[in-house]
Amino acid sequence: MKRRVLLQLVPLLGPTGALAQGLPPISKPTAPPALPSPPPALLLRRAIPSSGEQIPVVGLGSWITFNVGNDRGARAQCTEVMRAFFGAGGRLIDSSPMYGSSQAVIGDGLQQLAAQSQVFSADKVWTSAPGAGQIETSRQLWRVPAFDLLQVHNLLAWQVQLPLLQGMKAAGRLRYVGVTTSEGRRHSDIEQIMRTQRIDFVQLSYNLLDREAEERLLPLAQERGIAVLVNRPFRQGDLLRQLQRHPLPAWADEIDCASWAQIALKFVVSHPAVTCAIPATSSVTHVRENMAAALGRLPAEAFRKRMAGYVSGL
Repeated sequence: MKRRVLLQLVPLLGPTGALAQGLPPISKPTAPPALPSPPPALLLRRAIPSSGEQIPVVGLGSWITFNVGNDRGARAQCTEVMRAFFGAGGRLIDSSPMYGSSQAVIGDGLQQLAAQSQVFSADKVWTSAPGAGQIETSRQLWRVPAFDLLQVHNLLAWQVQLPLLQGMKAAGRLRYVGVTTSEGRRHSDIEQIMRTQRIDFVQLSYNLLDREAEERLLPLAQERGIAVLVNRPFRQGDLLRQLQRHPLPAWADEIDCASWAQIALKFVVSHPAVTCAIPATSSVTHVRENMAAALGRLPAEAFRKRMAGYVSGL
């Protein structure tokens, strides 16, 4: 597998082994070799139905991985993850007030990389009180002039927060409005909101093993023209730990996958309703591996069923 990864990535390297995009190498001598990033122009993108704007199908989450407090080394590592993410053509980064120090870590990284114009900023409101104050605090932590997307986190007080967000959008202070859930919770409530409210995005959990969203939510998103962000594409790492006990299947080559992580991501983003998956990582190597899942062939429906059946039988 390692040889196949190397062979697939050699064309992305310059004559000195440096990235064609000019990304800096990892300087620590004890760090594992970093995978080069894919050319941004080749990344698969999907349109946001309410606007037609296209974004790459792989984004970056920050739950747990960016909650590093004031640890300077860990913050620097998060900045390097963001550098690799943007260098690979990534745009959408997702966070929340409930993610500890993640918002501030993202803000520091954006400032150091001068990447405020590159990021598609997706945050959340997570309070039972009217959320304008929390939103402003979050914006200052991110160090962006305004958010691209704000979502009601796990539907907390959505009856209060959605009108606030819709008002911000109408006033030109926000581009997109959404709601979120995770781990298969409150699907009936999400469905009702999708049917009755004016939202641009819904965020939910979906992966090779957790496929409940296929039954009603993903088809409804297509019907209603709602973009879909997918959280927990790796089941917070549990799925990959399970899969990596097994050799990579021979059919991985048929969809241009060189790792289980890429198989898991291509399964998610190949669903026609999915706009962007947001795996979280604190590893430069892993973010580059994840971004490479937005390259090459995607599985068609029959192949997707084959993938799901194969993994469920392991």
